[in-house]
Amino acid sequence: MAFQPMVALGAEKIFAYEALLRGKDGAGPREVFSHVTSDTLYAFDQKCRTTSIELAAKLNLADTGALLSMNFLPNAVYDPKACIRLTLETAKRTGFPVDQIMFEFTETERVNTDKLIEILTTYRRLGFKTSIDDFGAGYSGLKLLTMFQPDVVKLDAGLIRNIDVSSAKQTIVRNTIRMLEEMGILIVCEGIETQGEYDALYDLGVDLMQGYLFAKPGFESLPAPQWPVHSSLSMEQSMLR
Repeated sequence: MAFQPMVALGAEKIFAYEALLRGKDGAGPREVFSHVTSDTLYAFDQKCRTTSIELAAKLNLADTGALLSMNFLPNAVYDPKACIRLTLETAKRTGFPVDQIMFEFTETERVNTDKLIEILTTYRRLGFKTSIDDFGAGYSGLKLLTMFQPDVVKLDAGLIRNIDVSSAKQTIVRNTIRMLEEMGILIVCEGIETQGEYDALYDLGVDLMQGYLFAKPGFESLPAPQWPVHSSLSMEQSMLR
């Protein structure tokens, strides 16, 4: 497992660390997941959860005040209450606070909506936080939001890529942010790699961000983020020197 920070710019602190699937040989998630079959999906999902919590506890992630964000596979959950049992046991055994664990699921995964809402409602009732990942990449996001409002929505990296030179993307992101804020949902923009993308999102009022511009995923470690300065602020500081 590797961890990548989501940063809160206003407070200059880490909002969460996302646990990302990585092989010991550097294999990415697609390569690792390619070995998973339908028969091993449940065991794989459970192993990812327990490993993430155990490693986060070992690294004292909870002491930073940040959340541990874990991706989960809704199609691997045959019964929400039964499938969360091992997660709860692992959190208790390692002393990791349940209210500092956030479950992410991707909007693009094909799953029965009623089943998904049952899972998310169960997790929330137990004290976990919830997040929709890759929002804007699929077709079910808006429909899902009418039935369940997660704690966090992460905008898809495809909407963020080159947003500084795309007025269309800026309009979409601006209005999506407004909608989510009115619903009381926190917004994380992910996949930020350039100063231009950062500047554009900063100007749109985005506070929570994630991407290589801040930190690459650290294998079995909690990487410290870099804190970029908005270009206009950099120019003002240069003029004052």
